[in-house]
Amino acid sequence: MAQLPPGIRFITSFSRDQWYRAFIFSLTFFLYASFHLSRKPISIVKGELHKHCAASHEVEPDSYKEYAAQIQPVKKPSNVSQCGWEPFDKNNYKQLLGALDYSFLCAYAVGMYLSGIIGERLPIRYYLTVGMLASGLFTAMFGLGYFYNIHNLWFYIMAQIANGLVQTTGWPSVVTCIGNWFGKGRRGLIMGIWNSHTSVGNILGSLIAAYWVSTCWGLSFVMPGVIIAVMGIVCFLFLIEHPKDISCSCTPSSSSKTFLNGASRFRVQMTTLNAKETSKPQDPEMQHLLDSENCSVSLNSSTVVTGGGRHGTSAISFLGALRIPGVIEFSLCLLFAKLVSYTFLFWLPLYITNVEHLDAKRAGDLSTLFDVGGIFGGVLAGLISDRLEKRASTCGMMLLLAAPTLYLFSAVSKMGLEATVVMLLISGALVNGPYALITTAVSADLGTHKSLKGNARALSTVTAIIDGTGSVGAALGPLLAGLISPSGWNNVFYMLMVADGCALLFLLRLIQKELRCNADHTLFKEH
Repeated sequence: MAQLPPGIRFITSFSRDQWYRAFIFSLTFFLYASFHLSRKPISIVKGELHKHCAASHEVEPDSYKEYAAQIQPVKKPSNVSQCGWEPFDKNNYKQLLGALDYSFLCAYAVGMYLSGIIGERLPIRYYLTVGMLASGLFTAMFGLGYFYNIHNLWFYIMAQIANGLVQTTGWPSVVTCIGNWFGKGRRGLIMGIWNSHTSVGNILGSLIAAYWVSTCWGLSFVMPGVIIAVMGIVCFLFLIEHPKDISCSCTPSSSSKTFLNGASRFRVQMTTLNAKETSKPQDPEMQHLLDSENCSVSLNSSTVVTGGGRHGTSAISFLGALRIPGVIEFSLCLLFAKLVSYTFLFWLPLYITNVEHLDAKRAGDLSTLFDVGGIFGGVLAGLISDRLEKRASTCGMMLLLAAPTLYLFSAVSKMGLEATVVMLLISGALVNGPYALITTAVSADLGTHKSLKGNARALSTVTAIIDGTGSVGAALGPLLAGLISPSGWNNVFYMLMVADGCALLFLLRLIQKELRCNADHTLFKEH
């Protein structure tokens, strides 16, 4: 018999279940990357909406008539002024651009609290598909203002508000789906790698938007809108919400466990593993999942779950989710951590434009290094937290290092392009590390907390509460940056450092608890 080709041997070395897990991992990765891809253009286009025209603002009064005589013959295009796109060509452009950010993020924060509650009562695939199609529509709508020569501020604000609301469908849906497919084993590392979709989406969004920003900034919005809409169709065609849908054995079968699959209904009767079952080899992910469930979930009951939430195990209430230990602390920590991250997301290209005196395209390309650092930061945070088994301590350590790093960034970035590149990578890792860990592994841990007694419906609500609270900070950060930046960029960095300190403050109780538990465990082992 001829030997199988290496490629076929590689394919057959993995089980059917492992291939399905890899497929869902990749699919949800690219689905949510498209969300961030569609959010990034506004930060790239800011430098084009208001161009640097210091000459017109810094003319001495004595020479004003002479300057006016020089520029009078110049005929301006009907759709653009000398300093950018009306109404963003005025001296208050930073406040107006900040209002655009605030409109999107405030709507996102409000919508997120509702999204988790709504999403857990609907099929994930349908809910996510509709959200992605609507996101594509409203993202492209902003860019249509360029082609239809629209200069009304409220048009752009309403496009941002609508987009912010529909984009809340994304995060609770993908986290719930990935939580259904992966257990607690290596969750920090797996979700740290998976959460790099945020940075990958930001990088792709920056590159796509920067390609057209100087020639036709409307396409900087239209193309990302088309991409996320296409990904919505892919979601509808291929997303598998739960392993149970395809009789996949990835789910634990040894404990009393409720499975949620949108509006579907399952009755799962489970008993303790017999000797034959326990002797069967399990893949590492499956084994770790079984171990965690056996430690935390009662084995003497069966549960009936209905998608409508009116019979059997009901969906967890908002207040019930808040009572889960750690939800409030991590939510408030994320508020300030996301404030810092989103301030960079929306204002970094403009800051680079002002400090390095680069055009909008080059500034957008350079800003992607912050997200490259964020990829490594997210993976590193997950790896460390898995190894130490301390989520709060890992976040606290990175937040403690982030504050002085931001101060160095504000000072060093004025020394040249090379220094800016280095500080972008380091700052991206330390700023996005805690943010990535809390929104993924921590949310999944809390959504499957032992106090829930196997209520799988809690994951979407807990995720929405944590990310919704963080989104309040995401809304405040860019708004404060717009208000503070006219007094100097240094003051913006001081604000970010204070926010990092506040994020660390809210984690101190949990860090103390983790360290105390570790000390007790060490003492127990010694005796």
